[in-house]
Amino acid sequence: MSLFVMADLHLSSTVNKSMDIFGARWTDYMKKIEKNWSSVVTDDDTVIVPGDITWAIDYNEAYEDFKFIEMLPGKKLLGKGNHDYWWGTMTKNRAFIKECGFKTIDFLYNNAYKVEDYIVCGTRGWYVDEKLQTGNTKDVEYEKIVNREAQRLKMSLEEAIKLRTDNEQILVFFHFPPVFNSFVCDEIVDILLEYNIKNCYFGHIHGTYSIPRSTEYKGINFSLISSDFCNFVPMIVMPIEY
Repeated sequence: MSLFVMADLHLSSTVNKSMDIFGARWTDYMKKIEKNWSSVVTDDDTVIVPGDITWAIDYNEAYEDFKFIEMLPGKKLLGKGNHDYWWGTMTKNRAFIKECGFKTIDFLYNNAYKVEDYIVCGTRGWYVDEKLQTGNTKDVEYEKIVNREAQRLKMSLEEAIKLRTDNEQILVFFHFPPVFNSFVCDEIVDILLEYNIKNCYFGHIHGTYSIPRSTEYKGINFSLISSDFCNFVPMIVMPIEY
């Protein structure tokens, strides 16, 4: 039984949305996901998918994409991304899953789960692309969103601590990178330091393949796990010892 991670499935079974703008890797990407996922993940494993699950805008549009996810091996814990317009409350999300009869899907949002020898938690986070940074990025809207995400991260981490029985390592999964190139979300990083988190995973970044998979900042290891960066193969989670 293993723990895997891969963000940004960007499924589009019923929505005509091309990802080719991000390069040739995205050609027939749903076929790649199905083949590669099934080659490494078994029904005894768990896969974290931190956001940008489907291009659907509501549950009706999302049904075929969730059926696609359901038929893949393993249990799946889905987080929220910036393109998950279908996402409702946890109550509505779980009601949708139950109504559809899906048994292998749940949601990682303001909560935590014990998986194998780890405890997993996380939130969407927030990020300002370098191309959009003009002077002070921390305007009122940035502060509002980041403060909200920081509180959600704290809620998730507090739930993780409640699940600890044998000093298991807590792993944190984001959609947006807390640290990437010159961007640092200090509000998020400060909380990670407060809770002594050592390993985090994030998606959102596409079309960039020459950078290291993982970088360290203030003693925290940040790993990029967007689907195209992983070449659409779920990455097994083997965090640095702490």
